[in-house]
Amino acid sequence: MPEDRNPPITFETSCTVAAPPEAVYQHLTDPRSYIGLSPLIVAVDDVRTGHDAEGRGVTDYVAVERFRLVGPLRWDNRIRVRMVSTPPHGPLVSEVRSPGWVTLRAVVELTPMPEGTRVDERVTAHAPAPLRRFVAGQARQVAAYRAAELTRRMAA
Repeated sequence: MPEDRNPPITFETSCTVAAPPEAVYQHLTDPRSYIGLSPLIVAVDDVRTGHDAEGRGVTDYVAVERFRLVGPLRWDNRIRVRMVSTPPHGPLVSEVRSPGWVTLRAVVELTPMPEGTRVDERVTAHAPAPLRRFVAGQARQVAAYRAAELTRRMAA
């Protein structure tokens, strides 16, 4: 990876969902849950699970992001994801490697609340200068969508 002289792209999102932390944790640790939870993810494959030396769950998988271009044209971007989960309900740390020297780290913390669970996500991304604005915009849009969709799913 070329040296990144740009500062990282960082932001946070939060939402409160109407489900206990254990249910949210269970949902978020299943890679297949991200199909539709992220508006770009249309498939997940090559899922491999295990544990690290500290007993945390480690899941490696490939997610397919679908970008719509012009009309019927699309581009499927295969991204490698490593999710490390700490039982019983967090934190969840996802490390994403995407083509084009784009990386993203998302840390999700779950906090019990009287009305359910507060979900806080901190995102840090790195991208080469030509992709930086695109990556920042997409990452923010996806995080906002994911918070809204998780809220909807946990209300059902």
